[in-house]
Amino acid sequence: MGRRSKTVIQITGFLCMAFSLTMLAPLLVSLWYNDGEAGRLLTDFAVMLLCGFLLWLPFRHRRYQLRRRDGFFIVVIFWVLLSLLGVAPFYFGMNLSFIDALFESVSGLTTTGATVISGLDDRPPSLLFYRQELQWFGGMGLIVLAVAVMPMLGIGGMSVYRAEAPGPMKEEKMTPRLASTARSLWALYLGLTLACALAYWYAGMSPFDAISHSLATVSTGGFSTHDASLAWFNSVAVEGVAVVFMLMGGINFSVHFLALRHFSLRDYFRDPEVRVFLLLVLGLIAITSLSLRLSGQMPDLFVATREAGFEVVSVITSTGFGLDDFSVWPIFLPALLIFSSFIGGCGGSTAGGMKVMRVILLAKLGFRELKLLIHARGIFPIKIGGRQVREETLQAVWGFFAVYVLTFVGLMLLIMMCGLDQLSAFSAIATCMNNLGPGLGEVAQTFAHISSEAKLVAIVAMLMGRLEIFTVLVLLHPAFWRS
Repeated sequence: MGRRSKTVIQITGFLCMAFSLTMLAPLLVSLWYNDGEAGRLLTDFAVMLLCGFLLWLPFRHRRYQLRRRDGFFIVVIFWVLLSLLGVAPFYFGMNLSFIDALFESVSGLTTTGATVISGLDDRPPSLLFYRQELQWFGGMGLIVLAVAVMPMLGIGGMSVYRAEAPGPMKEEKMTPRLASTARSLWALYLGLTLACALAYWYAGMSPFDAISHSLATVSTGGFSTHDASLAWFNSVAVEGVAVVFMLMGGINFSVHFLALRHFSLRDYFRDPEVRVFLLLVLGLIAITSLSLRLSGQMPDLFVATREAGFEVVSVITSTGFGLDDFSVWPIFLPALLIFSSFIGGCGGSTAGGMKVMRVILLAKLGFRELKLLIHARGIFPIKIGGRQVREETLQAVWGFFAVYVLTFVGLMLLIMMCGLDQLSAFSAIATCMNNLGPGLGEVAQTFAHISSEAKLVAIVAMLMGRLEIFTVLVLLHPAFWRS
């Protein structure tokens, strides 16, 4: 076994031990509510901790600088291993089948929010909290948390950060040192979550629901402690809090960092990606609300705007909270909302989708090609916010888009082979790859009724969407394993 392999095992073991600590909060919830799950949760904690310890112990003294390819390998192995470890509370506590438990675990960690569970209102509070907590840790990425402490292991973490961080411009860091960047990310993430929980509580939620839903809102995950999602509360105040913090989760965290450091909202409007993102949201809300009103679905303009605003923000940020079943909305609206999930939020956010920055660059590349048809010898550099974008970045965006489309088509055909009709197959892969949650057709409300084979395809789609495809596909290239 090579030195790098030993180091990778060491890091994986350390991360598993760190993940085992996530069982402690549900354990405390179980003891508080006396829901009978404490013993099982304590066992799950011990097993996870032991697995991580056994991987870490033999190689604990290894010190080796990781290469970029090691970062990809660690991220993929870590997410697969975490998904398997996360199965236990669902399998033993909620009595789900292994495939269903794995689906729920992956959906939580990837912040997809698709579910196979019903009867949430009658489930033990500790297991509901565990389900919400999975999304919170998956939102920013446990890898980034690990990067913050990797200097203690004597291991550079930039390779891991490149593989984990969402968005096309992964070389940019908020602070000069990577560990400081990771700590800043988590401080912002925790601060937003606390603010969201307090806002939900002030809006009328119980402390348990406020904390649980804040974990799913800031992470743009979308799990709820109620089958009816946020519609259960029937509160305009709760919906308003959700919209604000879903938008916050869908904006680049480096912009939050700058706005907080300068103590000014101007940084949000100076950032071209945020501006386009907010304009897209406003445009979609206007189209959706007018369509709902003119079609007669919601004659009252206030109600139409309220429903449209919530669903548009929920879908484009890939959160997936629901007030209404948008799959039964009239004319083109269900398709419009599903297509908006392909755009997603900003790069460097917790949202899914292809990211707004990539869409901006793809549009600019398309316009440049039109100009070149007229001025064949012209040179038209592409700029974002006054800065010229490197050709390497533009090529990477084209490459990502091409691979994204091919992967989408391949997975859609696979899930159709498992028995889904065309509409359900399209929306199932769209909602999983974009980490959205609700879809259309058979998967409008739940994935419980599709076959186990189809759920496995959906699991692959969720992981590839969360890790932005290339992180997974690079492991399949023969050159990756040479030297």
